[in-house]
Amino acid sequence: MSDSTSPDRTSSVPVDAPGPIDAAALAGASDGGEGTAPRVSAGGPLAKPYRWLSIGMFALIFLAAFEAMAVTTIMPLVARDLDGEALYALAFAVPLAAGIIGMVIAGNWTDRNGPLPSLLTSGILFVVGLVIAGTATDMVVFIVGRFVHGIAGAAVIVPLYVIVGRVYPEAIRARVFAGFAAAWVIPSIIGPALAGVVAEQASWHWVFLGVIGIVLPATAMLLPPLLRARDKVQGDPSVVWSPSRVGWAVLTAAAALGVSLAKEFDSPLRWIVAVLSVVVVVVAVRPLLPAGTLRAARGLPATVLMRLVVAGAFFGSEIYLPYLFIEDYDFEPSLAGAVLTGAGVSWAAASWLQGRLGDRISNVRAVVIGSTLLVVALAVVLGVAALHLHPAIAFVAWTLAGGAMGFMYPRFSVAVLSLSPVSAQGFNSAALSIAESLGASIALAITALVSSAVVWGGFAPDFAVALAIAVVAVLLAARVRPVAAG
Repeated sequence: MSDSTSPDRTSSVPVDAPGPIDAAALAGASDGGEGTAPRVSAGGPLAKPYRWLSIGMFALIFLAAFEAMAVTTIMPLVARDLDGEALYALAFAVPLAAGIIGMVIAGNWTDRNGPLPSLLTSGILFVVGLVIAGTATDMVVFIVGRFVHGIAGAAVIVPLYVIVGRVYPEAIRARVFAGFAAAWVIPSIIGPALAGVVAEQASWHWVFLGVIGIVLPATAMLLPPLLRARDKVQGDPSVVWSPSRVGWAVLTAAAALGVSLAKEFDSPLRWIVAVLSVVVVVVAVRPLLPAGTLRAARGLPATVLMRLVVAGAFFGSEIYLPYLFIEDYDFEPSLAGAVLTGAGVSWAAASWLQGRLGDRISNVRAVVIGSTLLVVALAVVLGVAALHLHPAIAFVAWTLAGGAMGFMYPRFSVAVLSLSPVSAQGFNSAALSIAESLGASIALAITALVSSAVVWGGFAPDFAVALAIAVVAVLLAARVRPVAAG
């Protein structure tokens, strides 16, 4: 079923890897003579050789974070204004499913031509999607916009991961990914509240349109350092285009949406559609993931699967928290969005901590700790929803959930890059992001199905589903450990 031209997706040794770029080359340094360039300390992500590249990448992550936080906060208003309450979960599921297509194309494109072409194209397409969503006057057009910037927003992550793998020494990659998490801090602090204020005082349309003026300059900031390092970020022309994988991606995305739309049918047809769609997802996604992912084979495959599971547990809960506070506690949107702030800050702080710990804590231990804390946090959130406890308890629990994610999430990226040959960095980075999108998309669809079938309990069934998924993550966490060589 796999594409015969696919790169080796399970190798644990980075075969023929050129290694990280020389710091002096990236900085444009020279010793002025015939000899080699002077040795330059790797430093950290903001050391001179990497500074502007890091800032540009962090800026793109910042914008993605703001958009994600803002949409989660204002979506109840959007659904109400556009008479689209029935499509509420679909408005989140569509960009996640579309992202699968974008990541597969970006992965193939990046492996073949390097990260720069796919990065620039994704930035432009992201702006187009924001325009469509920001000017929408009905829910269908809004979802089309979400589809377009869902493709682009997911696609941009793949070249960024590959840049980290090519440019930065392995010793500081965990700190780079911690920096990506830190780029969520300000959006997490001010994003939800700012989005709520803009929506209340002006219009939710401006939450989308206001981002446009920053996306293109942030993308352009990456050009000078990448052009200086172009010999190290070039693609491999021997990697062939794989239209078949794009076809599998389209089928996977369509099936994921089929799960999301299943609740629109009457029972028992909704369950038939849901089950058939899940079966198609399982079949279609296999060529897009490292061999052995769906059976949780140790090492790289299990790492990708863990990303899928924890993303489903966390993001499947996140979109319902502001909704819970607005509907059950009569919060204003700006105040309801504040629950996301604590999680964003704790995510960044925990990510910074794991980056500082470095090799003192293994990838597998970080994942075990993170998944266990996530289960505890979701159990408390479920208790709040089921028993109508004080909302402050949910805020504290969700802050713990963010910390749990921040502590383990960067380790997925570090592990995948370290286990990937250079010619498969794009493919495996795309697989990691596909797993995240698919996990979140399927979780949202399942919660919607359960909510439509269970007429009591308010939001409790949604959080119960997320908790069950998190328990699966705890059971799989130890399999992130690679198979011993020899």
